[in-house]
Amino acid sequence: MRLIFVLLASFLFSLSSALAQSAADPVNDVPTAAPFALMMDFETGAVLFSKNGDAPMAPASMAKLMTVAILFEKLKHNELRLDDTFTVTERAWRLSVAGKNESSKMFVSIGSQIRVEDLLRGIIIQSGNDACTVVAEHFAGSEEAFSDLMNAEAKKIGLKNSVFKNASGLPHPDMHVTSRDLALLAAYIIREFPQYYRMFAEREFTWNGIKQGNRNLLLGSYVGADGLKTGHTAASGYGMVASAQREGRRLILVVNGLASEAGRVAETKRLLDIGFREFRVYALLKPESSVGEVEVWSGEESKVSLVVQKPVTLLLRRTQRDALKVVLTYDTPVLAPVVKGQVIGKLTITAPGIESLSATVHAGANVDSGGLMTKMKLGLQELFSSEREPTQVSEQLTLPESQTAETAGP
Repeated sequence: MRLIFVLLASFLFSLSSALAQSAADPVNDVPTAAPFALMMDFETGAVLFSKNGDAPMAPASMAKLMTVAILFEKLKHNELRLDDTFTVTERAWRLSVAGKNESSKMFVSIGSQIRVEDLLRGIIIQSGNDACTVVAEHFAGSEEAFSDLMNAEAKKIGLKNSVFKNASGLPHPDMHVTSRDLALLAAYIIREFPQYYRMFAEREFTWNGIKQGNRNLLLGSYVGADGLKTGHTAASGYGMVASAQREGRRLILVVNGLASEAGRVAETKRLLDIGFREFRVYALLKPESSVGEVEVWSGEESKVSLVVQKPVTLLLRRTQRDALKVVLTYDTPVLAPVVKGQVIGKLTITAPGIESLSATVHAGANVDSGGLMTKMKLGLQELFSSEREPTQVSEQLTLPESQTAETAGP
């Protein structure tokens, strides 16, 4: 009996762990060799699939995206100009050039004045740790102090589970990010700084007489790829934050923990192919689409239509579309007067392997309170029936095919 109890407890623990993983990762049925992976639709923010998407991991050079975001933010608000120059201190040179022979570098020189635009290319294209140190010292005096700016910016952007400890992503025991946060950071950069984002698509950059190619090997080898950042340390393995556009859609993919550079490129291409091929944005309902009607009590009209005010779209795998369920929930009857736009109920949309989507349902028209004859009629009805109490109703809807057509983009 004790053995049976132990086996049962072990089974229940495994089941609860699996359910917890499923809850954390809304779509987790896309197999991948990457220990960490998450793909996001840029326009809607919907997660296509996730594997350990909210688990902490070492960011390596992918942390440089936050350093770049801070520079972009200051440029956007005219606190900085592309032609402004930063000075390379001896400390910065010794820490990041002379002292770390194996690390990626822009190859800055002691005492040189480097334009912000060149530093950005040194970070984005050449992944220069030295360029990051120069930026950190300019703004905060040290990388440790600069990390406070990074964490404040992360909080403002909405990154909930990441802690930055330096500008470059070099190993630090207290620094970690999540795939979801990196995807959100990438989306933020693309959305907020389109005039500077194009730097991520540049294939090479020469500084101090040394030409280096962009470490993002998707550029030029994968149709639609235009950013963002690779990363690699012994602790993190090989990772990448990638973005690509096709037919009006942009996907953002984060992978980390892969065993080799070649494996990183191959797996990133494979997962992006799955995202573009198997997932589509479905336009379920247009604004003012009717989803039913509800009885009105003591009104000039006996019923009022129920409509959605905003478009309802959902990103689904093709196989998930067939199992889509839409449930309308509302209280009936609604007491007059009814104001057009008044919230009456909600739609709950579900499909296997995704988080449920909710949308409010509104009155499609005004309904005034009834006149004397209406009130007399209702009074007679109440004499011969029990008191009228609102009742919650849930009914499953079947949307016409015309309302669930695929869209090439949101």
